[in-house]
Amino acid sequence: MSLTAILFSLATFVSTFAGGLISIRFKDRLHYVMAFTAGVLLGVVTFDILPEIFELAKDGGFDPIDAMIALAVSFLVFHLLEKAVLIHHTHEGDYAHHHHPNVGMFSALALIGHSFMDGIGIGLGFQVDMSVGIVVAIAVIAHDFTDGMNTVTLMLTHKNTAKRAKTFLLMDAVAPVLGAASTLFFTLPPYALFVYLGVFAGFLLYIGVSDILPEAHSRESSYRMIALTVFGTAFAFFAIKFAGG
Repeated sequence: MSLTAILFSLATFVSTFAGGLISIRFKDRLHYVMAFTAGVLLGVVTFDILPEIFELAKDGGFDPIDAMIALAVSFLVFHLLEKAVLIHHTHEGDYAHHHHPNVGMFSALALIGHSFMDGIGIGLGFQVDMSVGIVVAIAVIAHDFTDGMNTVTLMLTHKNTAKRAKTFLLMDAVAPVLGAASTLFFTLPPYALFVYLGVFAGFLLYIGVSDILPEAHSRESSYRMIALTVFGTAFAFFAIKFAGG
């Protein structure tokens, strides 16, 4: 079972890397990619992560408010950390157009951590049952394409070089494989996964509504940009439903 999980995780490597390369290829039109990405983030949170939280709460007898507290705390902590970086050596009037490479790297590292947990999810799914593992793997493969896009988008938005963005993309692509391999040595308690999903939901909401979406509209705010965000949300919905999420 574990070997099968690792083999499936290799498909996430391809999916993640492909999504990131698309963002690099079209970096001159990055604001369009960001408008789409913001919609994808909204869709992933509402159609994938939150339903999974409520399902885990039901199956494990957990109080859903615990995950919602984790979501709110995650949102506020990331807000604090980002503003602490931006405030350093920056005047208040510069905020609207200020981009700090460290913010992009911090955000990308958070996504890499999530990708690692995706791999763990694949491994744990196969520990339960072959059919469960396959469903989880397909879901991860589907949304890791957008994880690759998000990683590169965050790096380039904050003025990191394309070379550095590719390095972080490679780290993001490898992370699920390492995560799946790690389940050979341990299992993740259900409650820990439950709280983790709340934390990650808060992170995605923060970067979507306060970072990526405002930046997407900084050059052009139009119905076309809004349509891309709507399309991104719809894309996430159908990708998750198709994957069995």
